[in-house]
Formats: sequence, structure tokens, C-alpha cells
Amino acid sequence: MCQHCGIRSVPAVLEWSLHSKLSCRSSNSFTYEVDGNRDQIRCNCSRGYEGNPYIADGCQDIDECQQPDVYPCQHGTCTNMPGTYRCPAKKSISNLPGLITGIAVSAGFGLLFSLLGVAKITNKLKQRRAKKLRQKFFKKNHGLLLQQLISSNKDIAERTRIFSLEELDQATNKFDHNRILGGGGHGTVYKGILSDQHVVAIKKAKVVVQREIDQFINEVVILSQTNHRNVVKLFGCCLETEVPLLVYEFISNGTLLFHLHGQSENPLSWKDRLRIALETARAIAYLHSAASISVYHRDIKCANILLTDTLTAKVSDFGASRSIAIDETGILTAVQGTYGYLDPEYYYTSRLTEKSDVYSFGVILAELLTRLTPVFSSHSSEVTSLASHFVSLVRDNRLSDILDSQIVDEGGADEAEAVARLTEACLSLKGEERPTMRQVEITLEDVLNSKVNVSSQTTRVNQNAMNDQPDKGSKGGEGTRLYSLEKEFIQSSEIPR
Repeated sequence: MCQHCGIRSVPAVLEWSLHSKLSCRSSNSFTYEVDGNRDQIRCNCSRGYEGNPYIADGCQDIDECQQPDVYPCQHGTCTNMPGTYRCPAKKSISNLPGLITGIAVSAGFGLLFSLLGVAKITNKLKQRRAKKLRQKFFKKNHGLLLQQLISSNKDIAERTRIFSLEELDQATNKFDHNRILGGGGHGTVYKGILSDQHVVAIKKAKVVVQREIDQFINEVVILSQTNHRNVVKLFGCCLETEVPLLVYEFISNGTLLFHLHGQSENPLSWKDRLRIALETARAIAYLHSAASISVYHRDIKCANILLTDTLTAKVSDFGASRSIAIDETGILTAVQGTYGYLDPEYYYTSRLTEKSDVYSFGVILAELLTRLTPVFSSHSSEVTSLASHFVSLVRDNRLSDILDSQIVDEGGADEAEAVARLTEACLSLKGEERPTMRQVEITLEDVLNSKVNVSSQTTRVNQNAMNDQPDKGSKGGEGTRLYSLEKEFIQSSEIPR
């Protein structure tokens, strides 16, 4: 306002407008009409640019990322671009489960590989420890000495083999319960199939007792030196376990015990019984006098006589057996055997002789004649010994009171009478009055071939007792050498550890 002239002033706004034939000079600009009037045109910088649009390159790019008042990107780093800017793409929530899954899978594989690595190392350590343990047991079970025994005799080496634990594990499906064939006094027997498809029976001790281990080793030594068709074959053993494992030929038809006293659908005929008795007698006679080392079985009983499909007898279970030197007729030892079969003289004196096996075989003959068990309950409910009861009836000429009726039905009464007299001689309380197993074998051959004179049977057996004794001295130095090695092996198992 003019103070001197008294006139009030009014502010003015200058607005430039262009005629329609004029245009903006900057490339990053645009024109627009003022209030729709085509005669009034103005210029402005494009979005993202600032400056003078009326001169060349007057509109310059704005760096939005450097604006101090507001940061244009909420996630990640802003990137300036001509006229604009770029923000990183926001991660979609819908992709989060996939991301988590990917992370989890990667972590899982990492953990799995780590566990596999640990398991592999642990497995190697276990294998190393197991190998050392097997070596320890092999030495403890006198494997080195047994190898020496086997290698010292070509015949033994051909018949006996030392198996690895891995082989027998595979053969028995790791000793599966379904592979059990049965159990005896000295172990459980499993059916095994070797890699060559050969079927075998594998015996394993029930308990870890040093006595059981010694008996297993004893059986290996004895059976590795025997070769008779009526003695079960030992294919070999495994000494890599705490208790040795024995590998036998597989006998499929069970025991004489089952066929005599079990629930067999086909009872043994009298002829079969006679033949089984003869084959068993041959095996025992061989052990006593024909093997390279004399062997006293010490546990002759029906449960230890196996039968093949053709009912061929096989004497088994030599865990309690003892080897005898050439110049010995008996040994003092702890009494061992099965009640009902045990020789009374051996029981009272602890002196084991070959006649102890004769007594036990006599009990088997009585079982074959009567089909009664070695110990049974009489009519008065008293427990009765078959041996004493049988001898008493035979001496009173009352065999028919106890004889199995099937034998009479099959017309075997006369043969049974001869066998009964032989049985009476075998069951004599004095060992010196019993026949040898060789005499028993000859007598049973005569009976089976119907060449027996019943009235003179016992007399002939007793008279020929000394004449039929085999000359043990004829075995020569080889038997002595093998015995020495065998004795060393057995004695080594008795040394305290």
C-alpha cells in the first residue's frame, strides 16, 4: 500500500502460458491445457523428474532412494532407476511352507548323512571288537592245539574242518528257534544248511560252564579220530564262540528212544530191533578195540542212538567219553552217566572200564525186548530198575512175563530167549563176568542169522571172553603218538584259566 498517495496495492500472480504452436523443450516433460483452454498451454517435468521443462534437458531424474523424509522401500534395498525406483520383491507368505520344507529336507539329509557316518564308524568298531573276541575264544578253546592235531594226521584233516562263526550263523539263520532239532544232556542241536547246500546238525551248549566246554572239546578230539558207519560223523567245529559249536552229519529219523517209548506211528519190528542192536554193538566194539585210540563212551543209552531214514543206527553224543591209552584197562574218574544205565561197579568204585559200556548196552537190550523204560513204576507204584527186574525174571525162567507181545506175535520168541540170556550176562554186577562188546557183536550176528543155540549161549560167551579180546598192542606207534597229542589237548582244557 502507498502511504503517501493513499492508494491500496493488490498482489499479482504471473502465469506464463504458451501459444499452441510453442512446446516444451525438455525430453522428460509434458504439456497440458490450462482449464481446458487450448490457447493456454503449460509444461511440466514428467513424474520422477524435476527442473525446467522449457529448456533442453531441463528435467533431471530424481533419486527417490535418497529422499530424507520417507524411504520408498519397506523391504530390502532401494535401487534408483530413470524416472522411478525399484524395491526387491516381497516374499510371499504362501511360499513360506515350501521354504521351511526345503530347509527341513536339507537339514534332514545332513542329519542322515551324519548318522550314517557315525553308524559306519560304530559298525567298524563293533566288527573289530567282535573279531578280537572270536580270536580270544579260539585260543581259549585250544584252537591252535586242535589245528595241530588235525594237521598231524591226513585222515583226520580230510574228515574234520574248523568252521567260522559267520558260516554257522548263515547256516542256522542265526540259530533261529525254529531250527532246533532237539536237546541232549550236553547241548541243543540245530538244523543247518551250509553254503554248498549240505544239511548238517549243529550242537550248541545250553549253558556257559567250563565243564561243558571241556566236554565239547573232548567230543571233537574223539570223533575226529573215529570212522565207522554206525558212529555219527563229525564234520567239524567252530571255536570262535565262548562255547564251541560242533557240526555233525544230519540224521533225520530221530532217536531210538522215540521209536521205542515215544508216540511213533510205526513201532519197530523185532527184526529191526535186532539189527539196530547189532549195529550199535558194532559201533561200541569199534570204539573199544578198533579205533586208533580206545574210547569208552560212558553214556550209552537209547537217546544217544540216532536212526536214519532206513533205520540204520548211529551212536552219538561223545561229550562224556574218555580216551584210553593202549596199555590201560581202566581209569579212575568222576562218575558220569545216566540214571538207569549206569554201571553199578563204576558207580561204587569210580573205575571206568570198557565193561561199563557193556552194562549200559545191556539195559538197551532189555528195552528192546520189553519196551519198558530203564526206570519204571511197577503195579505197586514203586519205582523199579529195569535191569534188576529183568535179570530176576530171566533167572526164574519168567521172561514171558515181561517180553513185549509184539515179538511173540512176529514169531521171535526163540531169538528173544537168546538175546535175553546175552542181556543177563551184560547186566552182571561184576564187570569181569560181562562179555566184551566184540563178543556181544558176534552173538547178535548169530541170533540175527538164526545160528544160535539158546541153551549154550551164555556159556559160550563167557568161555570165549578172554580169547576174543583184541590185541591192543597191534595198533603200533601211530596210536601212541595220536594218543599223546589227544591227551595233551584234553589236559590243556583242565588247566585253570
